[in-house]
Amino acid sequence: MKTVYIDASMGAAGDMLTAALLDTMDGAARGAFVDRLNSLGLPGIRYSLVKAEKCGITGSHMDVTFNGEEEGEHHHHHDHEHEHHHHHSSMHDIEHIVMSHLSIPDKVRKDVMAVYNLIAEAESKVHGTTVEQIHFHEVGTMDAIADVTAVCLLFNEIKPDQVIVSPIHVGSGTVNCTHGTLPVPAPATAHILKGCPIYSQDIKGELCTPTGAALLKHFATSFGSMPVMSVSAIGYGMGKKDFERANCVRIMVGESEGSTDSVLLLECNLDDMTPEAVGYAQEALLTAGALDVFTTPIGMKKGRPGTMLSVICRPEDKGRLVEALFRNTTTLGVREKLCNRYTLSRRTETLDTEFGPVRMKRSFGYGVERSKLEYDDISAIARDRGLSLDEVRDRICR
Repeated sequence: MKTVYIDASMGAAGDMLTAALLDTMDGAARGAFVDRLNSLGLPGIRYSLVKAEKCGITGSHMDVTFNGEEEGEHHHHHDHEHEHHHHHSSMHDIEHIVMSHLSIPDKVRKDVMAVYNLIAEAESKVHGTTVEQIHFHEVGTMDAIADVTAVCLLFNEIKPDQVIVSPIHVGSGTVNCTHGTLPVPAPATAHILKGCPIYSQDIKGELCTPTGAALLKHFATSFGSMPVMSVSAIGYGMGKKDFERANCVRIMVGESEGSTDSVLLLECNLDDMTPEAVGYAQEALLTAGALDVFTTPIGMKKGRPGTMLSVICRPEDKGRLVEALFRNTTTLGVREKLCNRYTLSRRTETLDTEFGPVRMKRSFGYGVERSKLEYDDISAIARDRGLSLDEVRDRICR
């Protein structure tokens, strides 16, 4: 399956992702795509792809100018200098530009707005207001709209079956913005990356911007190490600032069979809980973020029948789930195993049916393709129409 692997070991920003994706193309296709970007109709925006070098590695940098001047967000690893000429746009303003002024496919419009909704939700949470009242600073300027639109268009062009992102290096220290000096990652970036594997090491400065974070979160089908894949193209998207390590995003495009990641298996043995209590604990663990919870009948010491309760979870969710195990069971100890797993890639599509929109789950990889209608959707239709599940499935599939 077509796989895009994004190495975010030096963070990410919108312009770096744009440049890295373009850098995976051959010269003619790259030039044609830049021409296409310049014909989108973004007011005052001009794209220019230039060669750049970091620590002896040659790649590309995307220069985006607004009315002939470079703006803030796409200066990756640069302080957030919100000069007086920056545009402070609302979500309504951004939606108007994206939906009414850009010559892009409908799917790309939806992707652009989904990325901005991630940013808006984070900003509203950080500033204690609503999405409608947010006025963007770092991410609301025209050049940031240009970055988001370019990345969404490039993914639509490449059409990967899966996008795997490495754990994201966010940097350390502080960053200056219009609100003052903030810790790295900036609060909005930290909120966007909740649930994603992130880390901080020895690099001082902001490595992952809010725009970069939202783009990675939106397009990532999973996070983890690079899968076994046959690489056909490699692209380097360079940032502006110099560090002792190459300041770039590296993207690899190729073919892989399914995907791999790491999960934790948490287990405990129980011999003094009722089946109802074990069932309640299973529900609580799933609510707390477990990927799966199951039980196995076991024989325990002194011939007592018991139950082994097993929880599969992401490593970053371990603390919350261990706490939930102790709170909802009588166990005195929990075992932990790190497991590598092979997974089919998954995506959800929405079908237009006689009953209205219905979600379809598709999975693929390792030579296998499967599809399944979303149970919640078809069960709701069955109840409303007085039909069986099989009748609903048959009518949709016909």
